[in-house]
Amino acid sequence: MGHIRYASDVGAPVDAAFAYAEDFQHAPQWMYGVRAIDTPGTPGSGLGAVRTMKVRLLGVIPVRTTCEITEYRRNAVIGYTLRGRVYGTVTLRFDPLGYERSVLTCEADYPPPRGVFGRLCHGLIDAAAKSALRRTESRLRREIEAFHGTDLVGRIA
Repeated sequence: MGHIRYASDVGAPVDAAFAYAEDFQHAPQWMYGVRAIDTPGTPGSGLGAVRTMKVRLLGVIPVRTTCEITEYRRNAVIGYTLRGRVYGTVTLRFDPLGYERSVLTCEADYPPPRGVFGRLCHGLIDAAAKSALRRTESRLRREIEAFHGTDLVGRIA
C-alpha cells in the first residue's frame, strides 16, 4: 500500500478552510485531474455524500470514478474514498495554527500496482501519485486563501 503525506500552512482559519474544502462544487478547481462532478440524489455534504467524477488519468485518459465521504469530523477531517478505475483514499486534515491560520495536511493511500506490468511501472505510479497529491494540496491551499481573501501570512489581499 502506498502512502503519501503533505502538510502546509494556510492563511485562513480552520472553519473557512474546511467550509471551502467540503463543498463538492469547488473540487474541480483544486482536486488534480478532476474535470467535472455529477451529483446523484445523495446528501450534499458530510458523511456518506457520494459524487461521480470525470477524471483524466495522467492528464490524458478520461475515466469516471465514484467519490464517497467516508470520514467526516466538522472543522477537522474529510476522508474521501475513490472507487472505480481510480481508487484509494484521500484524507484532508485541518488543524489550527494561530490567529487566522491553519495547517492543511493531505494524505493519500493507494493499493500497490497489480500484475507484471504494474510491478514494472511501480516507480512511475508512485511518482505520478506523489505529483498529483502535491498539486492537489498546493491548489487547495491557494483556493482556500483566495476564498478567504488572505495570502499565506494572513494579510487581507
